[in-house]
Amino acid sequence: MTNRELQRDLTAMPRGGSVELRGLTALVVTNLKLYVREPIGAFFTLAFPVMLVLIFGTIYGNEPQDMFEGLGSMDISMPSYTALILGSVGLLGVAINTSSYREAGILRRFRMTPLSPLAYIAADVIANLFMTLAGMVGVVGVGWLLYDVQFEGNAVLVFLAVMLSGTAMFAVGYLIAGLAPNARVAQVIGMVVLYPMLFLSGAGIPLEVMPGSVRTISNYLPLTYVVRLLRGLWFGERWGSLLLETGVLVGVLVICTTVAVRLFRWE
Repeated sequence: MTNRELQRDLTAMPRGGSVELRGLTALVVTNLKLYVREPIGAFFTLAFPVMLVLIFGTIYGNEPQDMFEGLGSMDISMPSYTALILGSVGLLGVAINTSSYREAGILRRFRMTPLSPLAYIAADVIANLFMTLAGMVGVVGVGWLLYDVQFEGNAVLVFLAVMLSGTAMFAVGYLIAGLAPNARVAQVIGMVVLYPMLFLSGAGIPLEVMPGSVRTISNYLPLTYVVRLLRGLWFGERWGSLLLETGVLVGVLVICTTVAVRLFRWE
């Protein structure tokens, strides 16, 4: 989206009546357009997880295995790859896009609209959650079509867990954007934080195949608790048995949001 197109969309935002609601909708649509034009974020959200399903599905298939308690590798990969998407959207998409928008003066233009700063943040979160769900649908769709993956949980609870996990990861992304002086630095920080977590949290490779030392390290990574929460609910565990995972993610959300708000800059 060019600056001229952005300016046109912002100028077209409603100035009367239900300004907040209609303006929020317009902002969400604008953020979605901007998101799909950012190649790194769009790739890691929509394409990369599907590629992993195809690659590892071809290598390992989905035959039941004892180490996965009778489940196949693709079965357990569905919630894990959803966690991968959430981590990618938060630490790369949110961090890079927010920094890029600030650097290009887009945030300054958002600030000139009649909407409150909270409306902008809400629109950004909604747009990122929408992209997360789109990536999740792609992963699960390919897994179901090619490998007949299992789902034994409650869809509503899984959806709520995705919302909690997503907002926690987005808060980390906003924190990175607040710390980074520009988009390039935000990208480097996001990758340095994200890539080790992808390989050590169970989001990319199941922890069951990892040595004990890696499993110990994984206990200190926020993405590990996203994987555990989603995987537990995906296969029918009660949310009451996942209070540690929930507490860690709520803590990440509260702490990172508090700090990110203090560091947030429009320009």
